[in-house]
Amino acid sequence: MADPQDEKLIVTIQQHILTQQRAFPEAGGSFSWLLSGITLAAKMIQAKVRRAGLVDILGSAGETNVQGETQQKLDVYANQAVQHCLGVRESVAELVSEENDHAVTFDRSDDQAKYVVVFDPLDGSSNIDVNVSVGTTFCVLRRPPGAKVGEGALQPGHQQVAAGYVVYGSSTIMVYTAGRGVFGFTLDPAVGAFVLSHDNMRMPEQGDIYSVNEAYIDEFPEVYQRYIAGLRRGELGRRYKSRYIGSMVADFHRTLLKGGVFLYPPTQAQPEGKLRLLYEANPMAFIAEQAGGRALDGSRRVLDVEPTSLHQRTPLILGGKAEMDAFEKLL
Repeated sequence: MADPQDEKLIVTIQQHILTQQRAFPEAGGSFSWLLSGITLAAKMIQAKVRRAGLVDILGSAGETNVQGETQQKLDVYANQAVQHCLGVRESVAELVSEENDHAVTFDRSDDQAKYVVVFDPLDGSSNIDVNVSVGTTFCVLRRPPGAKVGEGALQPGHQQVAAGYVVYGSSTIMVYTAGRGVFGFTLDPAVGAFVLSHDNMRMPEQGDIYSVNEAYIDEFPEVYQRYIAGLRRGELGRRYKSRYIGSMVADFHRTLLKGGVFLYPPTQAQPEGKLRLLYEANPMAFIAEQAGGRALDGSRRVLDVEPTSLHQRTPLILGGKAEMDAFEKLL
């Protein structure tokens, strides 16, 4: 007898993007060609991650980035891979990376170069040495007419055309949204393609997990301390468990699938928060909202924040309806 799996319809991410693109008659093939650059970079990065420990790719590269953080060798490789794969796409006007001080721009006409891509090439890279999941985050924005060179990324998150992330874990999964739902694709090593594995993903309205670095709880603002205490006591009808990986992409992915809440509050040492608005908070907030959740910077909708600099930081709390309603009541 034939294996039922053999008859299962396989939908690759390229097929899915083209299908969604038909809903926009004005769209050409440049957007799908751009996203194919991201999937290619993801395959290149996961290949290096899989071989970490076997090749000389672990450890520090001996440099610091614009954030003042020590660059890992994989940070450098991942950044180069994404820039290479997207830089040759004629539709890209600017690339903004966590690892670069300034935007990388291309001398292309407005008619040709329609998009700005903002990305963190390897989120959680300090965990790679201990075999913890890491990831890539990205978002795509339309190039604003008349924008100054290097300033095309300074747009609020609700202007995002698409956003997504890749988790390099026990399997490699890409999750993305183009404003019409959230979809997950798992890399099938047998065929070398990202295949639809999570159709129309929805964040549960209520979970039972909160994710935060509790080592700094005494430095959190009072509202966060009261909120976490309430989750522990079962004030939302159930007692919550604490789960924290320390790799934002992995923590968010669990929250998307299992529900609950992910928090990165401000602290005394970092009153503006630690996560970057453009390439960490905004993509996650867009995906969360498309999946039925919400995201705040502690007081307002993340996607409404007007950025003033490429590497601007922000607090972040995102989760399902029940968790976010409870937080807003405390505000």
